[in-house]
Amino acid sequence: MPDDVIKTARRLFAIIEYFDVVQRPLSLKDVSSHFDYPVSSASALLKSMVTLGYLDYDRYTRTYMPTMRIVQLGGWVQGALFGEGSIMALIKYLNRETEETVIIGTQSDLYMQYVHVAPSPHAIQFFMRPGALRPLARSGLGQLILAARPEEAVDRLVRRINIEEDDPARRIVFDDLMRRLRDIRAAGHVISLNTVTAGAGVIGMLLPERRHGRLLAVGVGGPASRLLEKQDRILSAMRDGIARFLPGEEVGD
Repeated sequence: MPDDVIKTARRLFAIIEYFDVVQRPLSLKDVSSHFDYPVSSASALLKSMVTLGYLDYDRYTRTYMPTMRIVQLGGWVQGALFGEGSIMALIKYLNRETEETVIIGTQSDLYMQYVHVAPSPHAIQFFMRPGALRPLARSGLGQLILAARPEEAVDRLVRRINIEEDDPARRIVFDDLMRRLRDIRAAGHVISLNTVTAGAGVIGMLLPERRHGRLLAVGVGGPASRLLEKQDRILSAMRDGIARFLPGEEVGD
C-alpha cells in the first residue's frame, strides 16, 4: 500500500480520535493547529469525511461534528446531538405511534444529513443509514431547514448549489423554491413525497431546540402510499410528541 494512502488513513483516524477527546464541534483552524497540518491538507481531509458521511459541516458556525455513524468511538455524540434523552424519547414515541421509520436530520453545508435513524417494524420500510446525505434544496427535511433560514441566506445557498450542479436542468429556481418554503412556514410542517426517492416520502417538523447551534428536524419516512393514509395520525403524533418531550416552545399547526 502506498505510503501516502497510509498517511491519509492515519490522519483520518487521528481526527476522529481528536473529536472523541475534545467532545465538541471543531473548526478547520482547530484541526490544522492541533495537528500542525497545512490548512489545505486539513480542509481536504475534513471535506472527504463529510462526503463519506462521517462528519457533518455547519457553514453558519463553520464547524465540523461527527455523525452517528461513528458513535461507537464515543458515547458523547448521542448526548451532544440529542441532549439528556428527550429527543431519543421523542424518536421512540414516534416510532411506536406511527409504526414508520423516524429520522433526525440537520444541515451539513449544501446537504441534509440524517444523523439518527430508527427503522420501521414493517417489512416494507423507508431504509436510510445514519450519515446519509440528501440534496438540501430538494429533500423534504432539507427544505424544512431552509424554511427556517432568512431569504438572503437561502439565496446564497442556492447560488452555491447551482454553481456545483453540472446539469442546467437540475439547477434550483430560486423563486420556485421560496414559494415552497413559504408554504412550509405557513403549514409548520413539510410533506414530501416521491421527490428524492420514487415511491417514498417523509413528513417532518422542526424541533424547537438547537444543539450546538444546529437546527434539527424530525421526520417520519415510509412508502408514499402509507404516509398519505396516515398523514393526519402522523402529524398529530408529531405535535403531541414534541409538546410532551420538548415542551416550552410552540410547534406549527
